[in-house]
Amino acid sequence: MLFPPANWRPQAPLEPLQLDWLSRARIEVAILRLDQIDPLISGNKWFKLIEHLNAADRAGAEGIISLGGAHSNHLHALAAAGKRLGFATVGLLRGHPQQTPTVKDLQAFGMQLHWLGYGGYRARHEAGFWQPWQSLYPTLHPVPEGGGGLPGALGCMPLRGQVSAQLASVGWSGYDGWWLACGTGTTLAGLVLAEAGDHPVYGALAVPDDHGVAQAVERIVAEAGETTAVYQLFDASRGGFARVDPPLLEFIEKTERASGIPLEPLYTGKALLALKQQVEAGRFAPGTRLIFIHTGGLQGLRGFGSQH
Repeated sequence: MLFPPANWRPQAPLEPLQLDWLSRARIEVAILRLDQIDPLISGNKWFKLIEHLNAADRAGAEGIISLGGAHSNHLHALAAAGKRLGFATVGLLRGHPQQTPTVKDLQAFGMQLHWLGYGGYRARHEAGFWQPWQSLYPTLHPVPEGGGGLPGALGCMPLRGQVSAQLASVGWSGYDGWWLACGTGTTLAGLVLAEAGDHPVYGALAVPDDHGVAQAVERIVAEAGETTAVYQLFDASRGGFARVDPPLLEFIEKTERASGIPLEPLYTGKALLALKQQVEAGRFAPGTRLIFIHTGGLQGLRGFGSQH
């Protein structure tokens, strides 16, 4: 049984985000704190895993095999879930063996690790990639990098319900759109499916264009048969995945002081700075109400060490 007990249903609090640049523009933002759902299985990663775990369960698998880097939030959440719920996990890692705080946790949680080098990792989209791994681990269910694909998106659809149930707590009767960071586009695609055209979903790309996020979202939306998708992607990568610069770090530090909400520079920090730029460019009319998703990922901060 890979699925958690019925009484474990993570709920993320919705809180008003009060920052001077929002007040000046008369834009209201409420932040969905996915970083607070669980100390280890945090952020959007759990939601992206749910339907993959369901599929593994239906297939009679004994565990999950998946991919990621040495600071991967996805592998961290997967390994933590495997330890807590008692199923086997295997991680296929990008690059060569290294010890990072994340890798140490993966090992402590009992995940079996294989380092693929860089060329080996690049081959992950090729047709025969999974074959040797499935021969080696016939009882494990393969999950794409980041918990992506349609199952990952379907697991994120309930986020709309979590927000709707809490609107009154922030004094809102409705909202005008979503804003969130995109690494694979899976969470954004899930919200697009949940909204079915009711509200737009704005994605701040934490990775450059060549990572194929736009194509991934299109593919998921098409596979789900959704014809009323309303979304827009903005470049927030600042020149590359995991690329940070002094203005970004300064913005994060200032925002954390003002709001008391911890951010990280790869996803939430970049997404919020991109929102600030769009607000200051006048993209949103005064009175607009947006839901900002805190996608978690704070464990990855440890790999930043002195940079943050």
